[in-house]
Amino acid sequence: MASISRPHILLHSSSPSFKLNPSSSLFRSRKLLNSLPFNRRRSFCSVNSTSHHKSESVSIVNNFLDYLNESWTHFHATAEAKRQLLAAGFHLLNENEEWNLKPGGRYFFTRNMSCLVAFAVGEKYDVGNGFYAIAAHTDSPCLKLKPKTASLKSSSYMMVNVQTYGGGLWHTWFDRDLSVAGRVILRRSDNSFVHKLVKVNRPILRIPTLAIHLDRTVNQDGFKPNLETHLLPLLSMKLEDTSSESKEKTAALSSKASHHPLLMQILSEELKCDVDDIVSIELNVCDTQPSCLGGANNEFIFSGRLDNLASSYCALRALVDSCESPGDLASEQAIRMVALFDNEEVGSDSAQGAGAPTMFQAMRRIVAGLANNYVGEGTFERTIRQSFLVSADMAHGVHPNFSDKHDEHHRPELQKGLVIKHNANQRYATSGITSFLFKEVGKIHNLPIQVQYSLLGLASELLTAELLNFQCTV
Repeated sequence: MASISRPHILLHSSSPSFKLNPSSSLFRSRKLLNSLPFNRRRSFCSVNSTSHHKSESVSIVNNFLDYLNESWTHFHATAEAKRQLLAAGFHLLNENEEWNLKPGGRYFFTRNMSCLVAFAVGEKYDVGNGFYAIAAHTDSPCLKLKPKTASLKSSSYMMVNVQTYGGGLWHTWFDRDLSVAGRVILRRSDNSFVHKLVKVNRPILRIPTLAIHLDRTVNQDGFKPNLETHLLPLLSMKLEDTSSESKEKTAALSSKASHHPLLMQILSEELKCDVDDIVSIELNVCDTQPSCLGGANNEFIFSGRLDNLASSYCALRALVDSCESPGDLASEQAIRMVALFDNEEVGSDSAQGAGAPTMFQAMRRIVAGLANNYVGEGTFERTIRQSFLVSADMAHGVHPNFSDKHDEHHRPELQKGLVIKHNANQRYATSGITSFLFKEVGKIHNLPIQVQYSLLGLASELLTAELLNFQCTV
């Protein structure tokens, strides 16, 4: 949820939490469900722990940690999901082109490089049958670079202008090893343009806290930084170099006046291009500390971005695992779908957010493409009535130091199962019917279910409350 997501280390339960409509057959993947408790071991965090373990373990937890460490930004989370789908045999579609779909086929497309919709068509699908869908989101609260990032504090420091995205706990970004990652647009030699992802894997930024000697009352009055003036990351000292080589380099980089030449040089080295080839940047500030297992028994995942990469990963794996064998779709009459949206943290109203008609447009195209030139009266509307969706997001377990912040009778506990979220003001899609059906699925798979009552009811929960509230037929 937007107001309480964190960029810093989190303690979360082993399984994702769900705000839901009736449960999906995507969760028939027993390997996913039965593997969710964190009972396997993984090395603790280190600067080298993000890659060399990939060949050592195939457990769901280790693979999830790898997914987290790949997904510094919403762009990278989508790119990693795309890579996994291609590896699993899914066919990449283009929204600008005609689709040729067949029963038994597995497909996906991306939008804005930050939103992804994937689906698998049952071999016994008939026009009018429904979709079984899971929706999650790829974005998390963070700091984003402003259009003009170059900032000079006094005459000695090179700082970077940033703006806050979503509802983060911004004081936790101080004194961390930070870097940048995201998307850039490059000009090619033929004057065409291409999108590329970039990730600077070493810490190049830091937001230093003011020393206690200069802020004696901070522990009594609280730390209340000004987000415009106190949250600027430090990039470098401003070094004076009068050598001819330095002057030539400075002159060559002067065309990027909106950004520090040093920052642009770092990006060009990562992208293996000339600085002048970079025509646009869309970058997040990222914590370089890798996600890892923690706790005395390795029972916790210490990571940022769990909201909502945990649900995104589980949804992705459920779809892939439930149709990986040749016969998995043989008796399926519906279409299994996963949607990973962007911009949930700020209201979902972008072209790649859940508030856009992305999913409904895709569903309409899928139904029409599989209709074999026959579309009966109300085909799409009947399809919607036969469909259901699980809107998957994170719940917040009882904080051991702030247990009074939770409703006395609705306190989700870590590693005690999935969580169904309720809100009387309909900020979640949960109803008595949808809750009952999801509990029944939990019984089938021996999954404990918890209930959370939320007083927050945020407008940003459009993913569930407004767009994807499919009705179930009883």
